[in-house]
Amino acid sequence: MPEALTRHELVRAAWDGLDAGKVWDSHCHLAGNGDSGSGIRINPVTEGLGDPLGYAQRLFFLNAACAQDAPGQVDRSYVERMRALMRDLPPGTKLLLLAFDAAVSTAGAVSWEQTSLYVPNAYAAQIARLHPQSFEWAASVHPYRHDSVERLEAAAGKGARALKWLPATMGIDPASKRCDPFYDALARLDLPLITHAGLERALRGMDAQDLGNPLRLRRALDHGVRVVVAHCASMGQDRDTDRGANGPLIDAFELFARLMDEPRYAGRLYGDISAMTQSARAGAALARVIEREDWHARLLNGSDYPLPGVFPLYSVAYLVEQGYIEKSAAPVFMGLREHSPLLFDFVLKRSLRLGGKRLAAGIFETRVFFDKRAVLSK
Repeated sequence: MPEALTRHELVRAAWDGLDAGKVWDSHCHLAGNGDSGSGIRINPVTEGLGDPLGYAQRLFFLNAACAQDAPGQVDRSYVERMRALMRDLPPGTKLLLLAFDAAVSTAGAVSWEQTSLYVPNAYAAQIARLHPQSFEWAASVHPYRHDSVERLEAAAGKGARALKWLPATMGIDPASKRCDPFYDALARLDLPLITHAGLERALRGMDAQDLGNPLRLRRALDHGVRVVVAHCASMGQDRDTDRGANGPLIDAFELFARLMDEPRYAGRLYGDISAMTQSARAGAALARVIEREDWHARLLNGSDYPLPGVFPLYSVAYLVEQGYIEKSAAPVFMGLREHSPLLFDFVLKRSLRLGGKRLAAGIFETRVFFDKRAVLSK
């Protein structure tokens, strides 16, 4: 990266007041194609033009991660690219790598036909173990598996910091009673659940969009699980089931906000701000997140890597137009985006301003949330 960017005032200012050893990027996707023996599986439909959208998305994501699309190179280059990007960040910072389980039917059988992406827990744990200075990892276990609790306990024993779900893609109904034993185990192990809510467009899988309704997370919260709503449910609409099974469709973010404002969920419900600077999300929801300073202690930063490297998803000009950043700073952010998407995402969020308010420094010091001992010692 050019020295002019490395030493730029905006980059230096982004780290002011932060302890780099507490800065963990809490939302980073681990991916590849399994060519290293990792066990990663990609739905073969997306590797050809039988699924044009899936094919295009796969190429966009691999390109954004600078993964070489050559035999035997994809898994390795994906990880090496992340490690290279870490050199743009101060020592002590880490990425939380997310495993991703397969789609599972209500009968407990894996459905590979409806699985977009599968990233095994064992592989995520291995990469974190090989590069402990750069990575932590989060497991992914489908609660409908017959041995789901055993798998969860095994992941916790191997150092998983959290659990990752994408209900619409994986076919998980967070409001189903069949999740109860799994929720009890999550609460007992004190593993936070990072789960997508709102509209999902990156991975289709089972494509059951209604399962991403934030209100469906009440069951997990009521079982004592710490729940992190990815992207603060900042895209799409869901049915307001608090007003009946056929309640009106309203913005998913408004349903998330309703849960955040329920006193009984203080200390249990959190949101991550990954992807919220994308053009499709950087409207009213991002403004509200900045303005609601009473929420800031319950927000976690994440990049949603490799998406910051997918240029069409982000518009620096739009953020200037919305008043989040100064026009004079636009060339800096465009330069950062070109050379280092992780640093771009971090510096951009640290630079956001609206009505004299900004995102609190604590949002970026996420380690305390994932460090179980730190949480229990409070």
